[in-house]
Amino acid sequence: MYYKGSLVTLAVSVIVTVTAAGGPAVDELKTEYVTPVRVMWVSDGEGVRNPEKLLEEFNGQVSVVSSEFCVLSTRGGGTASVLLDFGREYQGGIEIAAGMRGSNAPANVRVRFGESVSEAMSDVATSTATNDHAMRDFTVQVPWLGTVRTGESGFRFVRLDLLDGDTDLNLVAVRAVARYCDIPYLGSFASDDERLDRIWQTGAYTVHLNMQEFLWDGVKRDRLVWLGDMHPEVMCISTVFGENEVVRKSLDLARDETPLPGWMNGMCSYSLWWIILHSDLYLYRGDLGYLREQHEYLRGLVRQVVGNIDGGREMLGGGERFLDWPTSEIPEVIHAGLQALTLMALERAAAMAGWLGDTELESLCRKNCAALENYRPDHLENKQAASLLALAGLSDPAEAARVVARDGAANFSTFYGYYMLEALAGAGMYDQALSVISDYWGAMLDLGATTFWEDLDYSQVAGAGRIDEFVPGDRFDIHADGGAYCYLGLRHSLCHGWASGPTPWLSRHVLGILPLEPGFAKVATQPNLGRLGHAKGTFPTPHGIISVSHQRLPDGTVRSEISLPVGVELVATPL
Repeated sequence: MYYKGSLVTLAVSVIVTVTAAGGPAVDELKTEYVTPVRVMWVSDGEGVRNPEKLLEEFNGQVSVVSSEFCVLSTRGGGTASVLLDFGREYQGGIEIAAGMRGSNAPANVRVRFGESVSEAMSDVATSTATNDHAMRDFTVQVPWLGTVRTGESGFRFVRLDLLDGDTDLNLVAVRAVARYCDIPYLGSFASDDERLDRIWQTGAYTVHLNMQEFLWDGVKRDRLVWLGDMHPEVMCISTVFGENEVVRKSLDLARDETPLPGWMNGMCSYSLWWIILHSDLYLYRGDLGYLREQHEYLRGLVRQVVGNIDGGREMLGGGERFLDWPTSEIPEVIHAGLQALTLMALERAAAMAGWLGDTELESLCRKNCAALENYRPDHLENKQAASLLALAGLSDPAEAARVVARDGAANFSTFYGYYMLEALAGAGMYDQALSVISDYWGAMLDLGATTFWEDLDYSQVAGAGRIDEFVPGDRFDIHADGGAYCYLGLRHSLCHGWASGPTPWLSRHVLGILPLEPGFAKVATQPNLGRLGHAKGTFPTPHGIISVSHQRLPDGTVRSEISLPVGVELVATPL
């Protein structure tokens, strides 16, 4: 996502070197076993003995000579429950290994996954926790002298309860079975602000967990391909991992399961995002063959979009009119946002038509863009609408930034926060954007997050308890008692790819890496350090890795060192 307008220039000195390209990334799903790092809680009484044994490494093989166990016992009518912390969010399941005991009958164990302590300690029958999309609360039979692998969800915490009465269960180990795309982090970001560095890395990890067979929005809930939600994720993937087949598979899935005149995911805006996604993907990867595969569908979709324009006003119908959840009940704001998105999508379609040599399609797009530019709806002081209108060139950048910057992180959203940051950058308000990133996304880290959430109501942060602890009675339980719309309470996903916007934003605007031609044939480097003293990082391209390092000098100028792979031309640097 790039702001319409001219580049802002800074005083810099530049040193450029050229390097050869490296090898391609490997795209395959890998399984890794993870030992818990903490025993968070055990039930009262004598029902759990030696729980610390579960923190020891396990080689994966039970043995008849094993003699030391964590014992769950319901002898004498007691209960036996344990809550384990695996240290950070994972996507996958668990493995339970059991040793010899008096009976060789399987033991019935209740398993509860949780992205927070509150969720792992909840009951689907009496709370807002659910088994939607993935089972997180269920019973499994654990064999005598053997192992069982079970579950498929997003989680950090696991609670186990022995359900059988008058029984001992000798546990050798309980391990997380993490499943992830086995690819290197080619992009990087480091600065003199460790909090921003952690936010960049957390955004990257959030998207990484969602790169499964397809690109999901959440690993616990919303294990689905949502086209609008994909845009921040794809920008993050392009920034951190480079080429990855999960992006194309997901884009093609949406296309193939949405014959025209349908709208992707049943929402007109999400078909607009499909157009924008393909434009950005081609700019970053430069694969003309893949773009040609979209030509026929693109032509039909553009005709469908322009058929829903009346006198320069978007009148998109036949599907849900949606931007993001916080704006979902404000029709005037949705209209303003859709006006901007329609213009942005047709501008991108015109560019793709030019790349494809389709002059008829390009002319159709530009004609309707000209009409759309003559109608400028009111943003109604809404941050989402103001941001999109500015990004589409339908609003003054400074006016949009005024709305977005008002009250800092208040009324930001995890999804559209990315475009709010872009609007601040468009007005040169980099310090304000860095402060919002630190306040809003950093608040999730302060509350114990290891991945970014589906939603954060910033007004609830003050007084909230941490998600990685039992919430005291005088603190607000932000997972159990927060949320709204489809993410009410514990149904709320705490690992949602659409919240990864700061990662591509920091690489684009602070490191200043901007592709000017498809496939990074030409690139501009324009650092905007704001309040930072230095920043450095890497960025993957089809030709190899770009490396940059920026240092603010005592006189206020910025000294940049830039290493480019062969095939990338540096054609514009700040003066």
